Amino acid sequence: MSRSKSAHIPAPPPAINENVADLLGRWRISLDPELLIVALTHRSFAYEAGNIEHNERLEFLGDSVLSIIVTEHLFSRFSNASEAQLSRMRGAIVSQTTLAKVARGIGLGDFILLGKGENLTGGRERDSILCDTVEAVIGATYLTHGLEPTRKVVEAHLRPFLSEAVALGKSSDYKTTLQEYTAEMGLGEPIYEAEGRGPDHARIFSATVMIGGEVMGSGEGTSKKVAKSEAAKAAYFRLRGEDPTADEGGFA
Repeated sequence: MSRSKSAHIPAPPPAINENVADLLGRWRISLDPELLIVALTHRSFAYEAGNIEHNERLEFLGDSVLSIIVTEHLFSRFSNASEAQLSRMRGAIVSQTTLAKVARGIGLGDFILLGKGENLTGGRERDSILCDTVEAVIGATYLTHGLEPTRKVVEAHLRPFLSEAVALGKSSDYKTTLQEYTAEMGLGEPIYEAEGRGPDHARIFSATVMIGGEVMGSGEGTSKKVAKSEAAKAAYFRLRGEDPTADEGGFA
């Protein structure tokens, strides 16, 4: 966001917590003030305010920065892990579930600028919004400081999850797990279908997975990815004759 452009943006409505210094203290590093505002601006608020800049571009950048940081960490730490194992560990750590937990740990939801609809429907606690905002803040951190300082901040916030990478990796990425299991058992390719319902600010997705022409699992989530993962998880445990609720540590 340029300074000339930001001067014409109307002042945002009060957030639950307006003290951005408080947020920066929890994030453990300073940020360019304009980048911080963009990182906290959800598209619902941006549209209501007259199509001002929102955080999706920063989210795109932050997603890539996060991926390289986590990938390098896992590559260095687990020198004997296969590509598939590393991929599963990374998938669990950069998942929507994990990043939403990071967001809640620093109270990030209180600072996000949301439109009226999102505010009324609990957007501050929605995993998808919390995850996207964390990625946007990572993007803003990278643009402010570069890779190495960003790495230190990101690894600090992800430390509890990085320390459990192996266990998380085993229970993550059910689509891959199901794919490998059906191939091993000669059951054929899993086929997914997904559809969304509800308004844009409260979208819910439902998914099913068919194996051998039969629906074997279904799931719901705030994104197609999460819904398909839940469907894959249900199908995997059904095929194995096991109880999916016994898997306490699953990540989408």
